[in-house]
Amino acid sequence: MQEEMVIQVRTFDLLTWLLPKAEKFPRIYRHTLTQRMMNVALIFQETLILAQSYRGRERLKQLRECDALLNQLRLYLRLVHHWHWLSDGQYQHVSLIVAEIGRLLGGWLKQELGEKGIPALR
Repeated sequence: MQEEMVIQVRTFDLLTWLLPKAEKFPRIYRHTLTQRMMNVALIFQETLILAQSYRGRERLKQLRECDALLNQLRLYLRLVHHWHWLSDGQYQHVSLIVAEIGRLLGGWLKQELGEKGIPALR
């Protein structure tokens, strides 16, 4: 499925951009907010990989987990922008990547729900 491959590539792009930026956030927050944000981003990628390897209800479960993780990442990104750890341009750049990932994930979820005959729960 090509859509899955695109979402993996875009998530990899997000990680390669975000993780080095996070290393420059204030030291006092490195073991709290910064670590949590980095963990959520990495777990999101890992959960995508799991979803790709599963079928049926388990895949759907993993995709819904990805959706929740992406929402957590959005929260962390809003916080770091609010505290000026990311410039407006950096925040706009990362927001566009996250929005694209969200659209790809939504399409994948919609496709899986359609294949299962399960109504969307959004």
